[in-house]
Amino acid sequence: QVQLVESGGGLVQAGDSLRLSCAFSGRTFSIYAMGWFRQAPGKEREFVAAIDWGAGSTYYADSVKGRCSISRDNAKNTVYLQMNTLKPEDTALYYCAADRSVTNVRHIPAYWGQGTQVTVSS
Repeated sequence: QVQLVESGGGLVQAGDSLRLSCAFSGRTFSIYAMGWFRQAPGKEREFVAAIDWGAGSTYYADSVKGRCSISRDNAKNTVYLQMNTLKPEDTALYYCAADRSVTNVRHIPAYWGQGTQVTVSS
């Protein structure tokens, strides 16, 4: 019943920045932990970042640590992923995810969005 819709992807050059957005609907947003995953062609889906209910804790994959920032605006039912200094290896389909558990949202989230494509040229 939870619906997640990502937006903000596109084609950028290496070193550029993007801000992805994920709109949440169908349940009470403030009690859900949120996350971002990505999947490149021929590769497994991998965890990127997560944030807890009140933005007290954030989590990042080593591959994006220092370049990525996850945030949420509970008044807008939206979670964001700010990505800076993008690299060609960041090219992937990025998925928004949600779960009542901050632990589960990093591994087996209950809900997924449809994905938004990020392509980084060298």
